[in-house]
Amino acid sequence: MKSIDLFAGAGGLTCGLKQSGFKSLLANELVPQYAETYQLNNQDTQVIVGDVRNVCEINIKKLLGVKEGEIDLIAGGPPCQGFSINAPIRTLDDERNHLFKDFLRVVSSLKPKAVLIENVPGIISLGKGTVVQQIYAELESLGYKVKHKILFAGHYGIPQMRFRTVFIGIKNYKDEIAFPEPEFDAKAVANFTGAKELCISTPPLFYPDLKPQVNVWAALSDLPEITNTQISSPDKYAYLPQNDYQKYLRNECTKLTAHYCSRIAEVNLERLKHIPQGGSWRDIPYELLPNGLKRARRSDHTKRYGRLHPDGLCSTVLTKCDPHWGSFFHPTQNRVISVREAARIQSFPDYYEFSGKITQQYEQIGNAVPPLLGKAIGDTIMKMLGETE
Repeated sequence: MKSIDLFAGAGGLTCGLKQSGFKSLLANELVPQYAETYQLNNQDTQVIVGDVRNVCEINIKKLLGVKEGEIDLIAGGPPCQGFSINAPIRTLDDERNHLFKDFLRVVSSLKPKAVLIENVPGIISLGKGTVVQQIYAELESLGYKVKHKILFAGHYGIPQMRFRTVFIGIKNYKDEIAFPEPEFDAKAVANFTGAKELCISTPPLFYPDLKPQVNVWAALSDLPEITNTQISSPDKYAYLPQNDYQKYLRNECTKLTAHYCSRIAEVNLERLKHIPQGGSWRDIPYELLPNGLKRARRSDHTKRYGRLHPDGLCSTVLTKCDPHWGSFFHPTQNRVISVREAARIQSFPDYYEFSGKITQQYEQIGNAVPPLLGKAIGDTIMKMLGETE
């Protein structure tokens, strides 16, 4: 099935949708470095680098040789920060809303069979809920049946505490919009507004056959040891694949790449010696703590300076695997997780390449939609489109 990706980033969502059977004909990304990574991994896709406001939907039709209704899916994560928190429901004429407006402009012109919008959980409460209402109003006016939920990555075999808000719209759809059912028995506490009614819970009575969660060690255990100061990646794996997750990650990849990490300062290495698996800044002797944490309450900053536990999930992979931001110390080695390890925790296959400096590579990975989450959503959309046809 044919798809278009707007706000494509490094291509995490595209990677997952491709595994579902979608072929991305065209992608748009503002940041050149992200676009370069996207093109490296999607060489048959036409990538337009630049502001989405300059993407002409008429040119897209000519460029791809498609007519209205011939594209199966338009997907992306348009920022919605422009909606006023205090305003009632408004039109998209506000200049600050242009990114979402332009996403809809392309949808309106091409009228794909399905629309997929993903965003952070905070979009639910943004503008006191007016953003969500606006998304529904705009898509419904174009003939789409719409529904949204907050999906937890751990439910789909991703070893990470990550939540994403997902909107699915299907053109002229009569049945209830479906979302991917959880497959793995992963647990997380969601502490954001709207979580209880929008997150999928998994009581054992209704989900008796869930597989055990994929943990951090399942993602990392076949990789060779590296040091804090290593600047080049080893190209050989330490072991054969140890589990199904590693078999998925490695597929037919025979050469390891991007297994190097950001260097941390000597003082952080000294702090790290005191942090056990699953531990955090609370385990560091007072005299070694950063000044800010010396004043912190024990209940604050629960993830900072955390060492990952092999049996647990990783905290949300961010644009920097900086110990001051979260739990990014390796479970058994005195360093932060490598670029490849961050990519694996996001469920990127090992063949996936990342361009740019090491800081840019971490950034691309942290901003991405986990491919396995994209696949789970893609599978569900594919099934609904099959029912429609």
